[in-house]
This record gives sequence, C-alpha cells and structure tokens, in this order.
Amino acid sequence: GEDEAMFVEYRKQLKLLLDRLAQVSPELLLASVRRVFSSTLQNWQTTRFMEAEVAIRLLYMLAEALPVSHGAHFSGDVSKASALQDMMRTLVTSGVSSYQHTSVTLEFFETVVRYEKFFTVEPQHIPCVLMAFLDHRGLWHPSAKVQSRTAYLFSRFVKSLNKQMNPFIEDILNRIQDLLELSPPENGYQSLLSSDNQLFIYETAGVLIVNSEYPAERKQALMRILLTPLMEKFKILLEKLMLAQDEERQASLADCLNHAVGFASRTSKAFSNKQTVKQCGCSEVYLDCLQTFLPALSCPLQKDVLRSGVRTFLHRMIICLEEEVLPFIPSASEHMLKDCEAKDLQEFIPLINQITAKFKIQVSPFLQQMFMPLLHAIFEVLLRPAEENDQSAALEKQMLRRSYFAFLQTVTGSGMSEVIANQGAENVEQVLVPVIQGAVEYPDPIAQKTCFIILSKLVELWGGKDGPVGFADFVYKHIVPACFLAPLKQTFDLADAQTVLALSECAVTLKTIHLKRGPECVQYLQQEYLPSLQVAPEIIQEFCQALQQPDAKVFKNYLKVFFQRAKP
Repeated sequence: GEDEAMFVEYRKQLKLLLDRLAQVSPELLLASVRRVFSSTLQNWQTTRFMEAEVAIRLLYMLAEALPVSHGAHFSGDVSKASALQDMMRTLVTSGVSSYQHTSVTLEFFETVVRYEKFFTVEPQHIPCVLMAFLDHRGLWHPSAKVQSRTAYLFSRFVKSLNKQMNPFIEDILNRIQDLLELSPPENGYQSLLSSDNQLFIYETAGVLIVNSEYPAERKQALMRILLTPLMEKFKILLEKLMLAQDEERQASLADCLNHAVGFASRTSKAFSNKQTVKQCGCSEVYLDCLQTFLPALSCPLQKDVLRSGVRTFLHRMIICLEEEVLPFIPSASEHMLKDCEAKDLQEFIPLINQITAKFKIQVSPFLQQMFMPLLHAIFEVLLRPAEENDQSAALEKQMLRRSYFAFLQTVTGSGMSEVIANQGAENVEQVLVPVIQGAVEYPDPIAQKTCFIILSKLVELWGGKDGPVGFADFVYKHIVPACFLAPLKQTFDLADAQTVLALSECAVTLKTIHLKRGPECVQYLQQEYLPSLQVAPEIIQEFCQALQQPDAKVFKNYLKVFFQRAKP
C-alpha cells in the first residue's frame, strides 16, 4: 500500500544518486555492484529477501547507469562486458530464481529480459531461463502479480530472441497449452491467467510459430492447433448467448466471446503484412476465423461488446489478408449499421476509412452502395434531441461529426469523389451542407480544419468548367461565404494553434476557388460578396490583390491580418 509507494519513491531518489555516481566513476560503480552481487548470490539460500532483491536490482540498474546503444552491453568495452557477462551467468546458474519471495522472483525475470543480448553470446543458458518462465517460478506462480508480469516479460523474451527459439518451439507450445484455455462462465471454472495476460501468451505463441524455421505446412498446422479450439468454443458460446435469459449471464458470455476474438486477433500481430501470412500458409486459418466470428454481428444481445471485438479483428485482417477480406465487408457493415448509437458509428467509421484508403477503386461499388445508408445512420443520431445541458451527449455528437468529416476527407483524398457525385444532385447537397455547417457553425477548430480540407479538395476536383452541374453555384452560394463567416465568428480564436490551422485550410480553399474559377471569382468577391459584408473598398482591393499573389504563403499571412482587423 502506501508504504510500498513511499519506498518506490525513495528508490527513485537513490537511483538518481546511483546514476550520478556512474557519471563520476563508472569503474568504481561496476566494481562495487559486482562485489555486492557476487557475495550475495553465493549464499542466496541463507540471505534475507531484501538483500537478494537489492543485489539483482543493482545489476538491473547498471543498464541505465552505464548506458549503451541498442542494449549492446556485451560488446565494446571488454572489462565492462566481461563483468556484466559474469554477473548474468551467475544470475541464471545460481538457482536464485527459486527464491521464495515475489520481489526476488520478479527482479530475476525483469533482469533476464533487460539483458536479453546475453543469451545471444551464451545461448546455452536459454533452456534454464525458459523453464523458469514456464513453471511455478513464472507463469504458474501462486502470486497473480508475478503471473501477470511474467506473461508480459515472457512475450518480450521470446520476441527478442526469436532466432534462438527454434529448438524449443514445440516444447514451449505444449507447456503453455493449459494457459490458452478460454474460460467460459460455466461451473465456476477459472482459467490460470486473466484474459489480459492470456493475450500476451497468444501473441507469444503466434510469434513462435511465424518466426520458426518450419515449412509453411507445419506453420499452418500449428496455427490451426492454436486457433481451432477458440473457433469451436466461440460457436458453442454464441449459441448459448442466443438462448441466455439472465442479463448477468449474457454479459459474461459476451465477454468470453469477445476474449476469443481478441486472442485470435493477437496471434496475428506476428505478421506484418499479407505477404508474411501467405508465406506461412495461414490465410485459410484466419479466413475460417472470420467466418466463425462474423455471425456474432447479427446477435441481438450484448451488441456493443460483440461488435467491438469483431471490428478490431476486421481491422487486423485488412492488414493481414488484404483483398481476401473484401467479400466479408458488405454484410459485416450492414449488421454494424443496424440500431447503432453514436459510439458504434464513431468506431465503425475508422474501419471504412481504413478500407477506403487501402483499396481505393477496388471498393468503389461497396462504397456506392453503403454511402447513403451510412450517412442516414449518422444524421439520424446527430438529429436526435438531447437535454440542453447533457454534456456527454453533446460530446458524443461532436466526436461523431468529426468522424463523419474524417470519412468524407478519406473518400475525397483517396480519389473516390465520384462516389459522392454518383449519389445524385439532391443527395450531394445533403452530403455537403453539413460540411459547410461544420466549417461555420460549430466552435470546433479540429472539425473546421477537416471541413475546409474537404471543401478545397472538392473545389480542386469539381470546381472547373467541366465539374458537376450546379457545383459552381454551390461554390458561390455556400463555400465562399463559409470562408468568411467562420473566421468572423467570435468563437474563432486566432490565438489558438488549432484555429490557426483551420484558417490556413480556409486560405487554401479560397486560393483553390481562385485557381479554378479565375477572374470570375475575383469579380464576384469585388463586386458582390465583400461589399455585402460592408468591407471598405480599399480593403476589398487589397484583399483581391493578395488573393492573386502566386505565393500562397503571402495570402495565408494576409488572411490572418484581414480577419484580425475585421473582427469588432
């Protein structure tokens, strides 16, 4: 409790002293630590726990007190490298990992992971450290605190030494089998590790299989052995959830289903892209997982939890399977758009953005089809009445508006503006009017910036003589006024950094309109629009000259001054 917190704080102060001593005399520090460490570990069986712990802790702290680049403690300075090597050898061969106190056990594992490069110099010690991780000293330790930390450290140890792991892979996978059990809320059965810690174990298993030197068929077989129990349990639990009456039971079943998806997702972290998945022959296994998990989206119970898990899995599969995921996206999207709240949409839109940015023209038919249903779902949530002083509802709507604008920015920025144009003139206006409102009406500079980026992109694409019918009118009727009305608002604070970025995009929009519409734009500003704002003729003249400057930066700087003067 509090005592421990104070002790940790006190240790931090002592560490500062230690680091200063290292700067004054690194040799003295190394010799002193080596003396304390060696004498303590010689007799660790009869030493008090705090002395054993501090001896290992000092070795651990040397890494920061005597820093090297990329953890290369065992090369370079020979005397330092051999002293550290000697201490590490003592640490792993002395048997101190069996000390019956959690603080000593934890310190042991922290230190072997910090100095993982030692095991590339003396790989003969890897088996005994793996055994420590894989028995009652580590992952099977009676203390939940030790189990939890060891799960994370084990994952780091395996990742950093994956080249040396090959001889031990199958043995490790057999030994961690019981830790991979998905524990459903039946018969009070509790899995050995918490689900958060199991994530590390699944990731480690994935890393071991993918980085092994086995042929692709063997890798595929091992990945199947790892993931099939999850798929089988998932199907059974989903059926049970559909029949569950009690809300508490529904929630615990949904959690368990979510964990299953999360574990499968985590095994895929060993892959960096589709190429590596294909090389390992694992595409089929993950496609099977997708087919197993997607039915959860049509479950009417515990929608939030289930959707969240499947959405995360889809994000990963877009990276791992690329276009092989595309056939699953339309029906998944359809289910995720049913009866959704602001938060659901907020989390769904990044998935669509990822697909749009990655596959561009390949997903054009899908985007065409789901564009208006997505917009209707967004507008339906935004137009729902809320209590005037309901802060959380207001914030949810603000975040959803931002997500909507981010979606349009992705569509226009990925060369997919045709998707908007093909929705028909009436719908196009329905799409763009909220962008104008976002630029002008809401005091949210992040959203305003995005809105101006969308508007300038659309002007660039459609603002010429051959643009869609009626778009030139839209430019003069809506976009030009937005570029003035937004910065003239009292809430548009030119001392705020985000607002300055929004103004910068507003300047880009005006420059793009001038570029696309030429003298006609200058004439409109000079003779119609700026006089309607009661701007003095000499300032109108000045403004139009700045707009026509070839250097965009000159105009951006001028615009800031223009609005500072124009504000009352």
